[in-house]
Amino acid sequence: MKRRNLDLQKLVLLGILVFVVVVFAALNPRFIRGTNLMYILIQNSFVIITGSAVALLMISGQIDLSVGSTVCMAGMAAAFFARAGLPVGLSFVIALAVGLVVGLLNAVMVVKLRITPFIATLGTMYMGRGLSYLISDGLVIREGLPDAFSNLGNDSLGPFPITLIILAGVVLAFLALERWSVLGKYSMAIGGNRTAAVLSGINTDGIVMTLYVLTGLFAGLAGIVMASRLGVGDPNIGIGFEFDVIVAVILGGTSLAGGEGSIVGMIIGALIVGSLGTGMKLMNVFTFFQSIMKGIVLVLAVLLDQRLKVRFSQMRRRAAAGRIARS
Repeated sequence: MKRRNLDLQKLVLLGILVFVVVVFAALNPRFIRGTNLMYILIQNSFVIITGSAVALLMISGQIDLSVGSTVCMAGMAAAFFARAGLPVGLSFVIALAVGLVVGLLNAVMVVKLRITPFIATLGTMYMGRGLSYLISDGLVIREGLPDAFSNLGNDSLGPFPITLIILAGVVLAFLALERWSVLGKYSMAIGGNRTAAVLSGINTDGIVMTLYVLTGLFAGLAGIVMASRLGVGDPNIGIGFEFDVIVAVILGGTSLAGGEGSIVGMIIGALIVGSLGTGMKLMNVFTFFQSIMKGIVLVLAVLLDQRLKVRFSQMRRRAAAGRIARS
């Protein structure tokens, strides 16, 4: 029954995405051109890459508000070391390590020091943003970057942009983790009932620490690809990014309380928000209204989630009553 409920939620989300695409296509035929659809996918690849890890984290009942700052720090670190003369590949590896360290710091604060995830990651968010400004004295790192710095985010392998190849690899990896790995199953169990998970012998602290480290690592990867695509290290990148990710995850059906959600739902949620943003840009809607729409979409997503939960709960009770009556 639970699997059927999740599938129904995904179908509802998919219907919303199709509706959004049809509406904007009717208002502006340019919306469904191949180049524009490719643009939407690439622009939202950073949210999906980070959201793949955040979705599992939130399914376990945790949250990370520092992913925007981590994206920024990783991009700034990559640009800083590339400008300093290190090989671009090594600069990217160091930037990945930066993301991993942030994830580990969050894990230690939440699991070992028992700091509330909201407060711990909020603190990391501010620290990360401050360090990003400190690295460059608040300036954009643009001059002195090698040409190869932009290759990862802008080049293609045959007809496929490297950004989308990375995106596909990350999504496939997390789908495998979610469906077939111990990490995915235990994340769902911990979010559903942490006490029961502990009593079942699950190493809840180890799972949560792993999820935070993965979140930092893949936020770092998103930051590297984003910085490479822009060709600069910008300390202002990623402001509000954490909320874009959380909106996509919640819109995708992941409960703030944990215990339910999916990677596929998160991807659909990200594409809904991305399609709305791109569609409004084509309609020359001010950026301020786009922010308002994100807020409205988030509230509607939570309302829809609550309505579906009530409906599914009623369906389960009716099914249980039917089984009792038949017996």
